[in-house]
Amino acid sequence: MALPALLLFALFALVPMAIVVYLSFTRWDGLGTPDWTGLENWRTALSSDVTRHAVWLSLKMMVFAWVVQTPISLLLGVFLAGRQRYRALLGVFFFIPLLISTAAIAIIFKNLLDPNFGLGATLDLPLLDKNWLGDPQLAFYAVVFVISWQFMPFHTLLYQAGARQIPGSLYEAAALDGASRLQQFWHITLPQLRYTIVTSSTLVVVGSLTYFDLIFVLTAGGPGYATRILPLDMYITGFQSNQMGLASAISVVLVAAGLLISLALVRFSGFSRMRSQQAGM
Repeated sequence: MALPALLLFALFALVPMAIVVYLSFTRWDGLGTPDWTGLENWRTALSSDVTRHAVWLSLKMMVFAWVVQTPISLLLGVFLAGRQRYRALLGVFFFIPLLISTAAIAIIFKNLLDPNFGLGATLDLPLLDKNWLGDPQLAFYAVVFVISWQFMPFHTLLYQAGARQIPGSLYEAAALDGASRLQQFWHITLPQLRYTIVTSSTLVVVGSLTYFDLIFVLTAGGPGYATRILPLDMYITGFQSNQMGLASAISVVLVAAGLLISLALVRFSGFSRMRSQQAGM
């Protein structure tokens, strides 16, 4: 029964990946015949200051995306798990970013953050009246904010679903024992959401290595190299500099990093030994 799925996976995932690995050992401009160059592309990629900076930015993006998205999504998800009608109404507004395309979000925020006619200039707010996307010191954090705004609703939905699966009897017993709301959250909600947190964190961390379209529309990797993370570095190298072999080597590094990080999260979080937390209820 699994054979058709395995064949499709091999056709659309394994075969293209094998071709990319082969191209990483060649010099190719995307049109002619690839020329075998051995490890030249790998030496170039590993010694390039631009690519190493892109690796550092990707890791930095991963950390900041997790630090911003996880706590806020967790709190919002637990809050929206309540059955009150006003929470359901707020949930509708929180999930609006999920309905908007990435390109549209990037265009909207690019205009909102514009130093000439954006929010800061229009409302005369000193805090917002900055060149958020043109200042190398601010552009990275502006991109993190926009990415978090777009993807937090998805992770909020995960936590909301997980929180609604927690038996109410646990909270009732804790309340009878005199536990406060904070104590109930810390000792009941968080432990029960352990595997949801692992799942959400894996998606945030691995997804941080694949951000492209939003950053490309917002900053195109600039100013300078301030937001040129690995996917953008791969695209610019391959499709703008016509160095497909070198871009293939960068893409292999990107895939390997995502695979290793996801496996490490599963291994050290205990997710692979996941079992029901409601046994005996």
